[in-house]
This record gives sequence, structure tokens and C-alpha cells, in this order.
Amino acid sequence: MQQVFSGQTKCWITQNLGADRQALSATDDTEESAGWYWQFNRKQGYKHDGMIRTPNTTWNFSISENSDWISANDPCNLMLGSGWRIPSRTEWYNASISGNWNNCNETFASMLKLHNAGILGNDDGVLYYRGANGNYWSSTQYNSNFSWILGFYSDGSWIGHGNSKPGGLTLRCLKN
Repeated sequence: MQQVFSGQTKCWITQNLGADRQALSATDDTEESAGWYWQFNRKQGYKHDGMIRTPNTTWNFSISENSDWISANDPCNLMLGSGWRIPSRTEWYNASISGNWNNCNETFASMLKLHNAGILGNDDGVLYYRGANGNYWSSTQYNSNFSWILGFYSDGSWIGHGNSKPGGLTLRCLKN
């Protein structure tokens, strides 16, 4: 989907990376729409059916590294091919401002159909908040323990550093 944000045309996917389909609503809580979850700067994606995480390997609950998401680990590039990548903090900020996103209904009403896919917990890899919160990684780190994210729920939307790198968040990909 071509989308113009702050004067720049970018091609974005309109469903979460690894999803079988586009979300049906802002609060869609299905595995098919959620797609996969990734820990920051890691290649491995995780599916979650609501009970079981796949692969159900030992969860890495300690990621502390001073790095943005490196291109060799970028799941967008690895799964979709050359030129696809995770948006930066600035690109999420520009999209949010241009779209006037103030809550999950507005992010879903956008051409990107962003929805509340939830997260996998920092400490345990357990699924939390599917259908209630949306949290999407940017490729930009905040510091060695946190990254910038786009977050939203029924009453708010923000660009912040509210999730630590071991958390499993969803991805949207873009291509210049």
C-alpha cells in the first residue's frame, strides 16, 4: 500500500509481518491477524495461538546491546526481500502525525489498518493484551535496554520507549 507521510511516499504492508490476513477491526484478537512477534534486533519470530508460543524455546529475557536493529537481522528484509525494512522512529512519528492518530480506532482507520495485536512479555514470552493494545517496533533504539515503539490502545497513541528489548512486539514493514 503506497502511503504519503510528511511528503514522502513509502510502500507499507497492510498487515503484520507473518499474519495470514489483514485485521478485521482495531480490537481483532486472532492469531491470523496478529502475525508474528519479535524481540528487538533478533531474526527469530514467534507465533502465539493464545496458549502456546511457537517455537516454544527458552525465552531470552535479557537483551542489552547498544545498537539499532541491524539490517542482517531485519525480518522484513529476510522474509520479504531486498529493500523491505522496519520503519525508524522518525517514520512512525511522521505516520502518526500525518494520520492524526490518537487511539486504536484511528490507527485502524488508516490505510495501514494497524490494530491491537498485543505483546509477548519481556520476562516470560507469554501473550499479553491481544485485542487491547498495539505495540510496533521501530528500528531505532532508545538506549541499550529500550527501543522506540509506536504504541496505542482505546484512549491513546504515542511514540515512546515503553518496552524493553526482550519483549516480543509485532512488525510492519516498509519499502522506499
